[in-house]
Amino acid sequence: MEFTTGGRLEVRITASDVGKRVSVRSLTGSDVRHASFTDTVGVLTSWNDGVLHITRRGGQSVPIAETAVVAGKVVPDAPARRRGVPAARVRELVEVAARGWPAIETAQLGGWTLRASSGEHTARDASADDQPPQLREGFTARANSVLPLGDPGMPLDEAVERARGWYTSRGLVPRVQVTTGGERTDELLAAELEQRGWRGEKYALLRVAALAPLADREPDSRVLLSRVPDQRWLSLYRRTGGLPDAAVKVLTGGPSVWFATVPGEGGGSGSPDAIGRCVIDGRWAGFAAVEVAPDRRRQGLATAVMAELARVALDEGASAAYLQVESDNAAAGALYDRLGFADHHAYHYRRAPLDGSA
Repeated sequence: MEFTTGGRLEVRITASDVGKRVSVRSLTGSDVRHASFTDTVGVLTSWNDGVLHITRRGGQSVPIAETAVVAGKVVPDAPARRRGVPAARVRELVEVAARGWPAIETAQLGGWTLRASSGEHTARDASADDQPPQLREGFTARANSVLPLGDPGMPLDEAVERARGWYTSRGLVPRVQVTTGGERTDELLAAELEQRGWRGEKYALLRVAALAPLADREPDSRVLLSRVPDQRWLSLYRRTGGLPDAAVKVLTGGPSVWFATVPGEGGGSGSPDAIGRCVIDGRWAGFAAVEVAPDRRRQGLATAVMAELARVALDEGASAAYLQVESDNAAAGALYDRLGFADHHAYHYRRAPLDGSA
């Protein structure tokens, strides 16, 4: 990382650069003689009271004391993409991913989409008037969160309260999905929500790859494909333990959905060895719910499932693949690396404070 001009370190950013992608070098440690340099790259989301806040690509906010900054500059918004990886704008993929995992109920708040998939309502805990209601998580944060795709059409504080009320009236935890690490993403919104006490959680990556190489292997007759998930498929799905009715509605939603199953020994109605889901939407094939039974892992079953789903997606005209994976899921990340997936952008959720403050 180069900050020098004629051999000197220079700070070439100011508070007027809030909202831009920057690279900052700062001193770490109180003893200047033994201090080390730390480089931070991300969007400058605030510069107040002698402290800079930079949101990294993955969504984490890093505070840096102004006095510790020894160099800084504005850098390009969009880093170079790896050759062979499908090109797409963040907005396109966010919308495709939302259609591929559709909420049961939606409402518009300007450019924000409020999404809910809660299933049956449960009674709230009204044991004490001064206690907050017992809110439910709903089936996946993706299907139970605000998707901000533009301006809400009103001041942020008002929009936040409107969204909070919409979710709490349904007995759900209020959440906002924020995208980071791309062109025109939500770093500033994440910083505004953080200032209002909405904490970050469920950090994840959206990754993309060319579709054809995933199917470049001999067909595997062990993998069975269907349009709906049967009880075998659901028995291995990681959110088992009482799936709400909403779960099946979300899982089967989307433009063109396929489910893959590798039956267990003996077949029948027993738990399968592996499962997967794919939704096809134009040029995109979205993979999700790829699961392998614990005693059958590291035998290539996840790759086989994805290959058969990719073959169907190619037949329907898709050419690119995407998937979403938790940032700390090292095993899944390694598998998707081997299959040619690359990071496109990151996202996480901002959860409303429990005390009801905004």
